Order: sequence, then structure tokens, then C-alpha cells
Amino acid sequence: MNILRQILPLSQQLSKCLTTVPQQAYSLVQRNVFSPPASVRALSTTLPRAELMEFFDDKKNWGEQEVKHGRGWTKDDLRIKSNGDLHKLWFVLLKERNMLLTMEHECKDKMELFPSPERLDKVKESMDNLEEVVRERNRAYYELETGQTGERPGKVVPNELGIRFYYRAFEHVIPKFGNSKWNERHKFSPGGTAVRKFLRLYRERLYNEKRKLRNRERNEVVQLLRRFPNIDRETLAQRFPTVDVEKLYKLDKIRMNQTVKSSS
Repeated sequence: MNILRQILPLSQQLSKCLTTVPQQAYSLVQRNVFSPPASVRALSTTLPRAELMEFFDDKKNWGEQEVKHGRGWTKDDLRIKSNGDLHKLWFVLLKERNMLLTMEHECKDKMELFPSPERLDKVKESMDNLEEVVRERNRAYYELETGQTGERPGKVVPNELGIRFYYRAFEHVIPKFGNSKWNERHKFSPGGTAVRKFLRLYRERLYNEKRKLRNRERNEVVQLLRRFPNIDRETLAQRFPTVDVEKLYKLDKIRMNQTVKSSS
């Protein structure tokens, strides 16, 4: 009994200490964490969303023939935005593109009509304009700081068939004269009679394709001028920039056709 009388007060004191220490520690943590000083910026976070339905369009647009949408982002619109806004807008456009590609694939799989497919073109145009604006800013910064563009260097070189293309340089650990694998894959010095014959036939084919296209456009303009004498020639010239509309309008066969229609 004497032992119990000695242990009981000790246990009561120990229990009081154990109950007061967590409260003090919690108050200390709460004072330091949840009440930051004025010089420390409060951290705000948003709940993560990992829903697969974000890859699909809004349910109210399912089965519609047309979805209302706006125009794409132009370069003038993007030039007045800050770098942070451009960074956020890039991910918004990327998410929109993924959603549209998913909906297009789903519509093709179910043999349904994909509403307003021009949205993909507008998103792609917006992303290209955004990338071009960012490149303009990087180029201006590097030219101001270092006097160089800061972009990867490159040059126009011919391949093994003699066709010229723009090659962008890469960094390699092994120098060019000692890198045998790179020299085997990149041969920029075409030669030989076979290559020259191929280039001659290739240029001839390109010339014939351009000539046929030019003749088709010219014949189409002639037919339009014959059928519609009072057609707006300025609009026709904008539609066919490679055709001299005024010169074709002065042709004798077109004027004779107009006089015959007026007399009849």
C-alpha cells in the first residue's frame, strides 16, 4: 500500500505533463505556421483534378452540328500579354487541342459528325502565333544582351539526292572530323551523273506542275469572264493572284462573246 501511495502521485503528475506538452506544441506550431509574419507570402494551392472527362467536350455539345466558338489568337493580341500570361495560355491551348483531338477520334470511331472542325485549325494557329511571339521576345533579349539571336544555328545544305533543306546544328561530344557515325548519316555533298540526272528530272517535274496549275487557273478565269461579264474583276484578281485578269478581259474572244450576248 505504501508503494501504491508513492506511485499514484507520480503517475498523476506524469499524466498532466503529457497532456500539457502536446497542447503547447500544437499552439507553437499553429502560431508559427498558420500565422506567418508580414514579410512571408501566404501559399495558396488548388485541389488537383485528375478526371478523364476533361479530355471530352461539354456534354451539352454532344450530338450538335455546330459549336459556337471565337476566333484564334493573333500575334497582335499576344504581343501585349506578359510572359506569365503567355505561359498560362499555352497550357490552356494545349488542353483544348487534346480535348478536340479526343473528340475527333471519338466521332470517327462512332461514325458521327465532328462539330465545328475548324476549331482545331484555330487552336493550331493560336499556338503557332504564341510560339512565334515568344521567339521574337527571346531573339530581342539575346540580341540586346549578347548581340546574337540566341537561336540554334543552321544553314541550307543539300542532301544525298541534291535536294536542299534547312539543317539545324546540334551539339556533339565528339568533333565533326572524328565522328564517323555522324559523317555516314549526314552527307551534304551530292555528286555523280545519277544525282544530276535526278535533279534535272525533278526540276522539270516541278516546272510542269506549276505550268499546269497556272494554265488551269487561267482557263478558269476565262470561263468566269465569259459566263459572267459583269463580275467584279478586283475580287477575281484576289482569288487568282497569279493570273492577269485585266489582260484576259481585253482579249478579243471574251469581248466578242460579250457583244454576242448583248445583241441577242
